[in-house]
Amino acid sequence: MQVTAAVVAGLAFLVQGTASAIAALAGGLVVAIGTSVLALRVFAPALAGPGVTVVRFAVGTLLKWLVVLVGLYLIFAYWKLPPLPAFIGVVAALLVNLVALKFER
Repeated sequence: MQVTAAVVAGLAFLVQGTASAIAALAGGLVVAIGTSVLALRVFAPALAGPGVTVVRFAVGTLLKWLVVLVGLYLIFAYWKLPPLPAFIGVVAALLVNLVALKFER
């Protein structure tokens, strides 16, 4: 769902130009990659007790945000893409989680 949100954000910014569209897409994809890292850290190893699971989740969350921050650094400093579309891509991908949680209730 986060990748879909990133693609939609990228397509929405296509009217402002290719750089804005790529920035929005990249911002959303950075969050999707970070979430994948979190999921792999928590769920890929064998099931364990609650203490181990909490530690895995904490480390996975730290790794997720490290991926997001490094990705944003690359978007802004290395590729020099527009910041506003990138932030909107990030927010769109993060909001998907909140929407998904609301539907699960």
